Amino acid sequence: MTNQALILFFLVGLIFVGVVILFSGLVAPRSTSPQKFDPYECGIPTKGTTWLQFNVGYYLFAILFLIFDAEIVFLFPWAVVMKEVGMVAFIEIVVFILILGLGLAYAWKKHALTWE
Repeated sequence: MTNQALILFFLVGLIFVGVVILFSGLVAPRSTSPQKFDPYECGIPTKGTTWLQFNVGYYLFAILFLIFDAEIVFLFPWAVVMKEVGMVAFIEIVVFILILGLGLAYAWKKHALTWE
């Protein structure tokens, strides 16, 4: 691709995104109901404070889930080309799984996987 084609590609992409955002802002339904600004839109008034801090363990658990979810995403293409690439691919995936295993061992040691 030439530089002009690349610049044109990004400009068309930016224009497309801008038009879609502008269009959705113009035609999207709006509600100015006071309930719309409540933390929960279930229609039932909340009791006590609604802005409370969540335990960091939930966020850590979610990040660990994303890490191991990404591992699976990388394992599928590796499995497809394993025979073509040979031993190099096998060694790389072993190192990859070892690093993720160390991360899992660290999270296990820090009790990030236990619910309290």
